[in-house]
Amino acid sequence: MPTASDDCLFCKIVAGDLPATVVAEDARTLAFMDINPATRGHALVIPRTHVTDLHEIAAEDLHAVAAAAQRLAGRMRERLGADGVNLINSCGQAAWQTVFHFHMHVVPRYVGDPLELPWVPAPGDMDEIAAAGELLRR
Repeated sequence: MPTASDDCLFCKIVAGDLPATVVAEDARTLAFMDINPATRGHALVIPRTHVTDLHEIAAEDLHAVAAAAQRLAGRMRERLGADGVNLINSCGQAAWQTVFHFHMHVVPRYVGDPLELPWVPAPGDMDEIAAAGELLRR
C-alpha cells in the first residue's frame, strides 16, 4: 500500500505541506483539530500511512488509531469538560466519507449540545479551534 497520496489532504497534513492544529502524534498516528467542527474540541485521528478507508487499513494501524482516539477522548473529558464522546468513522461516500484517507472523528459531547448526526460540516471559528487544540495538546 502507498505510504502517501499526492492528492490527499490528510497526507499533505502528515507531510507538513498543509497547516493543522496538531494535538497528538506518535509513530503510527496523527491527531489534529477538525476545521469544520461538529462541537467544541472536535478532532480527527488518522494513520500516517495513506489508506482509503476501513476496508484497507492494516489491523496494527486501526488499533493505533483507536488507542489514540481513546487517549484523546480522555483529554476531552479532563480538559474541555466533555460529558461524552462520539467516535465516528465514515466508510464510503454513502456513509458520509468526504476525505478518502481513513480517519476517526473524536467528537466531544456536552449535555444540551444541539448536535444531530450526521452534522453538516461548516467552517469553524479558527481562534476557538486553536484554543481547544491548545488545551488538548500534550
